[in-house]
Amino acid sequence: MTQQRELFKQGSFAGERALYGKKHIRVEDSVFCDGESPLKECRDVELSYCLFRWKYPLWYCDGVVAENCTWFEMARAGVWYSKNLTVRNAGIEAPKNFRRCEGLTLENVTFHNAQETLWHCKNVTLKNVTAANGPYFAMNSSDMDITGLSLDGNYSFDGAENVTIRNTRLLTKDAFWNSRNVTVYDSFISGEYLGWNSENLTLVNCTIESLQGMCYIGGLKMVNCKLINTTLAFEYSDVEAELTGKAESVFNPRSGSIKIDTIGELILEKDKIDISKTEIKCDKILKISDKPEWIK
Repeated sequence: MTQQRELFKQGSFAGERALYGKKHIRVEDSVFCDGESPLKECRDVELSYCLFRWKYPLWYCDGVVAENCTWFEMARAGVWYSKNLTVRNAGIEAPKNFRRCEGLTLENVTFHNAQETLWHCKNVTLKNVTAANGPYFAMNSSDMDITGLSLDGNYSFDGAENVTIRNTRLLTKDAFWNSRNVTVYDSFISGEYLGWNSENLTLVNCTIESLQGMCYIGGLKMVNCKLINTTLAFEYSDVEAELTGKAESVFNPRSGSIKIDTIGELILEKDKIDISKTEIKCDKILKISDKPEWIK
């Protein structure tokens, strides 16, 4: 038997904990004005065309579907410590949204200020999400399935685990640091120091621009990837790479195999690495050096 919902329509809610602890409710065409935590501890909630104008609207909630809603700038730290959440067709101006949430789906969502967003979340699905001004996006989150993300923000996915990304555009310095088990398909990534200190990073059919990218990685795999303006790649990484085009420079890979059309400069320091542990398959190497230029 379907639970009858209590309906709130065209409401204007003010004051702290305006609908605190409500269960089996639907809120339509309503505004949550000044007053913290209006829906704290709520269960089984449907929200449609609601406007959030103040802090902490959805904390410790379970079972929320929010469609066509808007979080304004002061609705910061909007959804924390909640589980089983679906947000569709939303505009979010406020920073620090979605922290320590579990069972989260975001679809057709725009973050205008994605600072400190999606931290420490589990079991996350993102579809067609846009995030601007988003440093440390998705830090320490796990079990993520991402399609169609457009992100502008440095240090993304730091410490993330078990992440699959498809058809995505990442403008992000230091992405995937300290991450584990990340696979990226059919995507564009531009950012310095990509993937440092990560484990099991796989890139398939990706285009990458990176200064000192893909270094200090245990278990780097690259399949049919293209490098653009990429220098000092693969330092102390265990790498299996099949690449097209040109790497401006390759520096001290630790082990594995690198197949690429052209390398501008191959730098191998015999006193730092065992060069026999890495196979370089390249039709055209323009320069081979035994030291980087800053030591000479």
